[in-house]
Amino acid sequence: MTLIEIAQMTTPQARKYLESVRWPDGPVCPHCGGLRIWKVRTKSARPGVYKCRECRKQFSVTVGTVMHSSKLPLRKWIMAFHLMCSSKKGVSALQLQRNLGLRSYKTAWHLAHRIRLSMKEHPFCDMLEGTVEVDETYIGGKSRDGSKGRGSTGKTPVMALVERKGRAVSKPVEHVDATTLKSAILCTVDPNSTIMTDEFRSYHGIGDYYGGGHGVICHSTGEYVRGVVSTNQAESFFALLKRGVHGIFHHVSKKHLFRYCDEFSFRWSYRKVDDTERTRQAIKGADGKRLMYCKLRNQ
Repeated sequence: MTLIEIAQMTTPQARKYLESVRWPDGPVCPHCGGLRIWKVRTKSARPGVYKCRECRKQFSVTVGTVMHSSKLPLRKWIMAFHLMCSSKKGVSALQLQRNLGLRSYKTAWHLAHRIRLSMKEHPFCDMLEGTVEVDETYIGGKSRDGSKGRGSTGKTPVMALVERKGRAVSKPVEHVDATTLKSAILCTVDPNSTIMTDEFRSYHGIGDYYGGGHGVICHSTGEYVRGVVSTNQAESFFALLKRGVHGIFHHVSKKHLFRYCDEFSFRWSYRKVDDTERTRQAIKGADGKRLMYCKLRNQ
């Protein structure tokens, strides 16, 4: 489905599309999980309203999702999902405001962050496995002392764990010490995997916890590939993230950085499917998630 096709949707068509994505086997009550559902067809009922025969509550396709209580037309929601899923380096809230004809920047900013929440992987999803490359970088403006690399002041450390030819997980970390980095790896990567890192001392000994061991590439000597040992995919992920931050968003606050990491991790993990399927997966991720504007502002 192209952006033009989405723009030509009527409201009933947009609702039907969202229902087919969220409920491929028929409506499910978001309140109790009941399957005995009937469609409300009274004259006073709003279009697309269902009622559960078990808990007796009414709902629509947006209830219990990031779209809950939104006044935006469903067509614009789908267009926003498509734009953020198809833009390799992301799309700014100002661009969303212009493309969707939204009245305020606040609406576009809230919309974008709700879609990023949809892109966030469930905390109990399958762990990364196989060969997993691990690296860390610093995101932010130039440091006050002009330094670069590890330990730069004024920047936020971000860690990325990337499966070879597979998924990616990235997140800001408070420190780049051994305790922090190793804990993140142990919580995210299956113990039968192989870990690939550079020679940074905080990774020393991580291979003791993994059946596939620990491959180390020595960047300080100009080595970037040695047989199967490299961190090139993790560095490619960071290249996309940095181009998005500097070229599209220009500035990302530290408190919201993890949301942008979720967005880029999602697009990387689904990079081998087309824009239509990537959009469907993001919409599926909206189920069971809410992000109120007051919480977003006061976080």
